[in-house]
Amino acid sequence: MNKKPSILSSIFVFVVVFALFLISGFLFPNDQIWYNMLEKPSWTPPDFVIGIVWFILYALIALAVVILQRSVGLEILNHSWYLLFVINYFVNQAFSFFLFHQKDLYLAFEDSFSIAITTLLLLLYTSKYSLKASLLLVPYLLWAIFATYLSWTVYQMNL
Repeated sequence: MNKKPSILSSIFVFVVVFALFLISGFLFPNDQIWYNMLEKPSWTPPDFVIGIVWFILYALIALAVVILQRSVGLEILNHSWYLLFVINYFVNQAFSFFLFHQKDLYLAFEDSFSIAITTLLLLLYTSKYSLKASLLLVPYLLWAIFATYLSWTVYQMNL
């Protein structure tokens, strides 16, 4: 039987996952001047709300990984789970690159769609290991769906 991970190792896992998801914000910072010039629907959340939501979602993702670590052990997760997690991570990070560095609204939309799809798959796959961990990914999925619709709308408004 596996020994339960220490609290210190769980804190380490949380901090590492959380920090990894925050990286794109530093690598590809928002170009506020360009972004503010875009036509956006009236229901677009204010920038600070979007930032807070992503901060919370990244914490929930990290917490889901910690729950997996503590309940089943990260070594028990199969390669498919890790592959989905890594793909989701990279498409998540790519959004800021496509939107703020490339200034490509269509690629940002496509990427948002990829985030939603990989989040759904990750959520379903995680539920095989832990219902609690998978439920923590539901807000991420809902926000990814909303972000996809918002990205499509912004793209259409700025053709």
